[in-house]
Amino acid sequence: MTDIESRLEELRASGLHRRLRLIEGAQGPRVQLDGQPVLLLCSNDYLGLAGHPRVREAAAEAALDWGAGAGASRLISGNMAPHRRLEERLAAFKGYEAALLFGSGYLANLGAISALAGRNTIVFSDELNHASIVDGCRLARAETFVYRHSDVEHLAWGLSEAGGRASLIVTDGVFSMDGDVAPLEDLSRLARFHDCRLMVDEAHATGAMGPGGRGSVAAAGLSKEVDLVVGTLGKALGSYGAYVCASTELCEYLLNTARSFIFSTALPPPVLAAALAALELLEAEPERVRHLSANAATLREGLVAEGLAAGGGQSQIVPLEVGDAGPTMELCELLLERGVFAQGIRPPTVPPGSSRLRFSVMATHEPAGLRDAARLTGEAARELGIATSTLLAA
Repeated sequence: MTDIESRLEELRASGLHRRLRLIEGAQGPRVQLDGQPVLLLCSNDYLGLAGHPRVREAAAEAALDWGAGAGASRLISGNMAPHRRLEERLAAFKGYEAALLFGSGYLANLGAISALAGRNTIVFSDELNHASIVDGCRLARAETFVYRHSDVEHLAWGLSEAGGRASLIVTDGVFSMDGDVAPLEDLSRLARFHDCRLMVDEAHATGAMGPGGRGSVAAAGLSKEVDLVVGTLGKALGSYGAYVCASTELCEYLLNTARSFIFSTALPPPVLAAALAALELLEAEPERVRHLSANAATLREGLVAEGLAAGGGQSQIVPLEVGDAGPTMELCELLLERGVFAQGIRPPTVPPGSSRLRFSVMATHEPAGLRDAARLTGEAARELGIATSTLLAA
């Protein structure tokens, strides 16, 4: 047995082995998964825009007009009118002076954090931040202080101990695996008091909360007060790529120093056109955000009615913590047999002992389907003998 085979066996034995599942056709509330019709409850296409006719048509037209790819990084020859147009619209939507596009949310966080955090400074990061933020902190030359999840007092203590070395506070707006919202007002107050920047990743907040779906920062009334807002085009906006919104000066600095921007091929024109069309739909149809919120409440209420402790506050991300990886995946597979696809989330995505089903709701789900999913989840949990332990609501 090779060393790779041995490691794969270890992953299988610990319940941490993963495999790809094939979805046939476009994203939607119901899909064909490995040939089986299922209710899709693990997509981040929160507003159902990835398969919207206007979004598809915009991508197709851009491919015909501008080509399939950008050809190079934007600082070489890949900068095109669709890039500038989308950046202008994103900045206006978020209420900032400027925006800068990146190849993905991962690249945006990697590039921004490593560009802003220098030697002899400290980055303050929530312990449940997304892996891209964690890796951005690792790549930065700064020291990293990991504060307890949403614990403002712990953060305040760390900032006071840092003296003048505090450089950046970075947090998810909506935490991707727990669905709760960061205490942004308190974080902003601490950033101002300690004269350091605040960066908020709104990957799971844009299109899902705030006025017109503008995100958690706008919901907190902090637009322009937060120094950097990171967002993705690949979730509620149904396309691919990411952006940083900030001041004109700060975006110019990132353009010149963020390695993940400088050394990456520019986003393809069809992707940009699709994202722009989705943004226009969001602005024209803000009721999509209300539908998303109502659907999340429907699923959460259904799970609670089954005696299950559904977390996530009020967001569209509804975690159902099981505990160990093994029973989590048993529950995932049993639900899949019954036509509900809610992905099991295991370490290293979440801390050991907190494996869960992560339900993510879409605005295009039918309430009756969500109620059925909750009922089937309760039945499956009881059948597996885990509904009487960690899943039961107090």
